[in-house]
Amino acid sequence: MFQIRQCQVESCRFRFPAPAGDHNLNCPACGAATSLITAPFVPGSHPPVEPVRSRHFSAHPAQQPKNHEQPTVEALLDNIRSIFNVGAIFRTADGAGLRRLHLCGITATPNHPKVAKTALGAERATAWTHHNNALDAAKALKGQGMQLWALERQAGSQSLFAAKPLDAGTPLVLVVGNELAGIDPQLLGICDRVLHLPMEGVKESLNVAIAFGIAAYHLRHGKFSPTRP
Repeated sequence: MFQIRQCQVESCRFRFPAPAGDHNLNCPACGAATSLITAPFVPGSHPPVEPVRSRHFSAHPAQQPKNHEQPTVEALLDNIRSIFNVGAIFRTADGAGLRRLHLCGITATPNHPKVAKTALGAERATAWTHHNNALDAAKALKGQGMQLWALERQAGSQSLFAAKPLDAGTPLVLVVGNELAGIDPQLLGICDRVLHLPMEGVKESLNVAIAFGIAAYHLRHGKFSPTRP
């Protein structure tokens, strides 16, 4: 079980998941004290919550997809713990033509030398922004008119392949979460859709980088794209 903690310093607000048994944790970013934000939760068990609208965000200029007829897709990585998963996601984002990656919480940035081991140069070609707090970033993206689609198996989630396409021109943010804790429950609560990949074997989920790759290509080049073959 996990809990969400957040830095008490308002200028930092670093938000991250921690095992439910850990107490008095300091902020990984600034070292200040943190507060418990949510009661312990079991990943995948929390029900959907009504989405809310949001306010301000000052985004960096982003590159446009090479094919402007395809859907505009960005992605938000909520506290991905594996540096190698982050690198793999950069490589997939570059290949699929995602516009920007929003790296949140403990998610490593291309400033970490190990990201390049799996990104293989894609980290230099893909636009990215780091945010201390994934929930703040997600609210700001919604405030810009972007749809948030979470990739998380839970009660009430829908198969990715059954989801209906968005209206033309509506930008989309694909949200993926921590390998152990999943997506922050409050972040899930403001997502417009919660989707999952069908699993027909004994395991309930895929590695986050692999799941991200399937979803990113489906959203950019599958039935959501008017230029698909």
